[in-house]
Amino acid sequence: MGLVAATAAGRGQAHRLAAAWPHARLVEAESVADALRAAWRGYDAVVAFLATGAVVRILAPLLADKRTDPAVVVVDEAARHAVALLGGHAGGANALAAEVGALLDARPVVTTATDAVGLPGLDTLGWPVEGAVAAVSRAILDGEPVRLVADATWPLPALPENVRVEIAPAPADPHPPTSTPTLTGEAAIPAPAVGASAAEDDGSAEGWRILVTDRVVPLDGRTVVLRPPSLVAGVGSSRGVPADEVTGLLRRALADAGLSPASLRCLASVDLKADEAGIRATADAHGVPLETWPAADLAAVDVPHPSEVVRAAVGTPSVAEAAALRHGGTLLVPKTASAMATVAVARRAPRGRLALVGLGPGAADLRAPRAVAELRRASVVVGLGQYLDQVRELLRPGTRVLASGLGAEEARARAAVAEAAAGHAVALVGSGDAGVYAMASPALEYADDRIDVVGVPGVTAGLAASALLGAPLGHDHVYLSLSDLHTPWEVIARRVAAAAEGDLVALLYNPRSRTRDWQLGAALETFAAHRPPDTPVGVVRNASRPGQRVHLATLATLDPALVDMYSVVVVGSSQTRVVAGRMVTPRGYRWRS
Repeated sequence: MGLVAATAAGRGQAHRLAAAWPHARLVEAESVADALRAAWRGYDAVVAFLATGAVVRILAPLLADKRTDPAVVVVDEAARHAVALLGGHAGGANALAAEVGALLDARPVVTTATDAVGLPGLDTLGWPVEGAVAAVSRAILDGEPVRLVADATWPLPALPENVRVEIAPAPADPHPPTSTPTLTGEAAIPAPAVGASAAEDDGSAEGWRILVTDRVVPLDGRTVVLRPPSLVAGVGSSRGVPADEVTGLLRRALADAGLSPASLRCLASVDLKADEAGIRATADAHGVPLETWPAADLAAVDVPHPSEVVRAAVGTPSVAEAAALRHGGTLLVPKTASAMATVAVARRAPRGRLALVGLGPGAADLRAPRAVAELRRASVVVGLGQYLDQVRELLRPGTRVLASGLGAEEARARAAVAEAAAGHAVALVGSGDAGVYAMASPALEYADDRIDVVGVPGVTAGLAASALLGAPLGHDHVYLSLSDLHTPWEVIARRVAAAAEGDLVALLYNPRSRTRDWQLGAALETFAAHRPPDTPVGVVRNASRPGQRVHLATLATLDPALVDMYSVVVVGSSQTRVVAGRMVTPRGYRWRS
């Protein structure tokens, strides 16, 4: 990333970015204009601490294509605004403006139409896109009826209600997908009113269309084609095969089957070919990885055209077909050969996506940017109603929301996994970190290898409470839940005793409720048997949320009646002190004198 500044104030802000981003460099030249041109030519992204008009005049002669031009963000001298000037969503300028704004406390200014109203850009999904992108995007924004016709259910972001989704299995697929199971939930988030009202869809071929397919289809001025990563090309070869031969064979095989090379997910082969230059060059030319497998793995794959000659040579009766089918799927192109190479092509079924999102303790500024990105990437969001209320404004129009109440953790986990298994992009949300007394564990108990799982860490209630109390977690500590709804009290009591005997700082979750009003007192008695009565104990209620309260006491003075289910209790170790009203556990373990 190139940084350009004209004044001392601008350079100061640029140095702040450079300190946070190791990949950012301040570009200097004889003049600011020369520095800006050099940054344009030498970097994929540019942040200019200059006037917008000056940047426009300098860069205008250099503009070529929005798909290849660098992203440009302009920041004013006072760092009040970060303007996404060039590159928009396709070039990453909108996201860069948000990142610059977060670091400099500047307001991101985004004027791209789809981003401004919360709709996903068709060219921002990470897939190759062909056809009338601008025209179809405009139709979506104007509320006109648009048909999205896909070969299968892919984990796409939410789309507004004027986009009608149809699943039409590709003719070559002998196993069409079953219908998606219906789960109860709230209505999808409505799209904002933008442009003209929607007209009735007459269903004619002249309507606006989005096709999601790996097949070669004719293009027109009203159609966009998204190329999903669905095709795996298995490749075998003799040693020293020329790259031109492999590339030509693959190109012909795809063309004869009516398949688009833009949907190639990877090339695959036996691990003996991992260093084969011709195969590697072909993968590089298509911008996809080369996956290789041991011969024994490929020998276990059932293929239609095994060869004992191949088995004798490499230890598996098939390379091309077996490698293409190594992860399952449908064989679309049986092995076809040239003088020194073989190619086979399989279609791999889509994989749903489940993001396990921790929202943090409640405050928006303690929510991870990655959590926000996953919420906006999802088409289905599942969670406890009160947590979903925190993030509704972040969800894209058309997002389907599945909310439930307290005590329905298993049902939420099953619903999220079922939606992901049906091919959707799902976000399962919870407070704090998804993996700490939250939804990650129950969800992963039901998830299988049909879906991709992404974990998004969040700030836990314990960490938020610790920051408010001071530094009680400066040495070894343990998280304990006092709720006996899922764990017998006898087990909890043994763990409390172990923490007390081990002199660990203890963070007590679920400490006390109306129906569980004695467990906290019992736990404090256990700690008191192993620690001095003046050991600090902190109680934080609603950390970072409205009604936040911080209370500092000791093992001898804490009144359990002050504690409820919205509280975290932090019991210090024998070394924890109160210094200037703050709870501190020294990093070095020193015995009391």
